[in-house]
Amino acid sequence: MLTSKQRAYLRGIASEYETIFQIGKGGVTEAMCKEIGEALRKRELIKLRVLENSGWSAREAADAVAEQTGADVVQVIGSKFVLFKRNEKEPVIENLPKAK
Repeated sequence: MLTSKQRAYLRGIASEYETIFQIGKGGVTEAMCKEIGEALRKRELIKLRVLENSGWSAREAADAVAEQTGADVVQVIGSKFVLFKRNEKEPVIENLPKAK
């Protein structure tokens, strides 16, 4: 679980990121979640987008993907959302505020 300070720090970083996954008509699939999990392992922080024809809201998709990958939802704005999952062995994001 992320604190509000951690979430704010990650939102700032993610604002410069490009969307790397899109959720379309197929919705949230197990294969997609496997790829997202791999991307999270390498990057820790990723931005995703929900297409209009998917039938999912960004919040629904964010919650579903986060549950299947074990990630935290950092932010949901419009059709985009940001996920974070800490890589304990090889952390990518430095200076993450400590949880109390």
